Amino acid sequence: MNIHESAENYLEAILALGEKGPVRSIDVAQYLNFSKPSVSRAMSLLRENGYVIMDAGGFLTLTDAGLEIAERIYERHLLITKWLVHLGVPEDIAAEDACKVEHDLSVESFEALRGRIARDLEDG
Repeated sequence: MNIHESAENYLEAILALGEKGPVRSIDVAQYLNFSKPSVSRAMSLLRENGYVIMDAGGFLTLTDAGLEIAERIYERHLLITKWLVHLGVPEDIAAEDACKVEHDLSVESFEALRGRIARDLEDG
């Protein structure tokens, strides 16, 4: 499934914010430091494409398709961030760099990295 990096970022943000409670567009805007109109437009497109549902109260829920993408990107983000921190990179820089890398890795490359990262983290 091919979607743009920006859409992946929005879905990932909804997933991450959803771990703390209900999510609205304004929460996504604040989390990503984007304008409310930009997020509103993105949410409209994500709803039209079947990735997000917005209820009458304005709360966002990921559809199965949206959740699948968000979980894939979020897992990459968390794992790459953790590994970079393990290598000595400051956490804020590690998270920023992980965000740049997480979208462009092939499944094969990520699986290879996942295995290597697991071994590196086990070895301490």
